[in-house]
Amino acid sequence: MSVDQAKQAVRESIWALLARARAVPPDAPRNIPEFAGNDAAAGLLAALPEWRAAKVVTIVPDTAQLPVRRRALQAGLLIYMACPRLEAPKPFYLMDPEDLTVPAAQAARKDTAPLVSRNVEVDELQPIDLIVLGSVAVNRRGVRLGKGAGYSDIEIALLLEAGVIDEHTTIATTVHRLQVVDGELPEAEHDCRVDLIVTPESVIRCEEPRRPAGLLWDALPADKIAAIPALAARYAAR
Repeated sequence: MSVDQAKQAVRESIWALLARARAVPPDAPRNIPEFAGNDAAAGLLAALPEWRAAKVVTIVPDTAQLPVRRRALQAGLLIYMACPRLEAPKPFYLMDPEDLTVPAAQAARKDTAPLVSRNVEVDELQPIDLIVLGSVAVNRRGVRLGKGAGYSDIEIALLLEAGVIDEHTTIATTVHRLQVVDGELPEAEHDCRVDLIVTPESVIRCEEPRRPAGLLWDALPADKIAAIPALAARYAAR
């Protein structure tokens, strides 16, 4: 079994487990799960020193992390949120609480954010204090599985190459407790581990942080490079 096949088997197992436990909405799509208790997890995250010290954060657009985005805007944090599939020439939305024309709870929605934000290039980003990812599964070492498209790992690699994050930048994920796996998870060279796992009930600090050095071009298919302008530009400039 390949690494990709092993990852998908884990995803299928977690999606089924969450459905049986009724921890996700009925007929939930097979992506980053919108889990029961996601607001409580966001509250625990917002109580951590890493959050309280942050001024600039990057948060994924998944519905599961909507409470995290809402709390960030209400706390006055500046948010960068990746646009769908990183397909725009300026692939991040800049969400500045001082410029919002709608309430934070509305602006935090992934369908509203593009309407009240402006797009920015990777090289325009300010240094980022905290990254919040969604996950399908994660283990206590910080090995994380997303929904399988690989965009979060590409995003982090782009941020590393741009110099706005480094190996010390905290990466967190909010998940349901059933998404936390005690054993090993399949992992590829380009995968990035998380430092913090926050469930509705607890905070897990991972002791083996791992970051790729940057973009691993040999692991990126030509069609994906071509589909992401920020990647295509960097590939052409090599």
